[in-house]
Amino acid sequence: MSDEPKAKAPDLVPSGTSALPQDEQTRLTDNIVAALKTVFDPEIPADIYEMGLIYKIDLADDRTVTVDMTLTTPNCPAAQELPKSVENAVSSVPGVGEVKVNIVWDPPWDPSRMTDEARLTLNMW
Repeated sequence: MSDEPKAKAPDLVPSGTSALPQDEQTRLTDNIVAALKTVFDPEIPADIYEMGLIYKIDLADDRTVTVDMTLTTPNCPAAQELPKSVENAVSSVPGVGEVKVNIVWDPPWDPSRMTDEARLTLNMW
């Protein structure tokens, strides 16, 4: 077993203070995460969610979704297309309103953010 820290899950907002019913929040959040898992960096055979590139998902009462994400490096060749792919994937979830994607650099991404699934896919054990 590795001594490396477990991957950090993204912050999922709100935390029970939403006007949306809890079951609706859960359904939307689960569907948003599933949609994010369909987005892949073209150079990495693991999805961006499992890679730990999604830092925060904010679901507002009006169903607007804001996603804070990062890239593996500021020089990522997919820097132009990945945020648009995330926006399109989340927008495809039934019941979601407007989608905004923010690229953030703090904290910087590092491999410790990856899930075990991503590590296995990339043979990084």
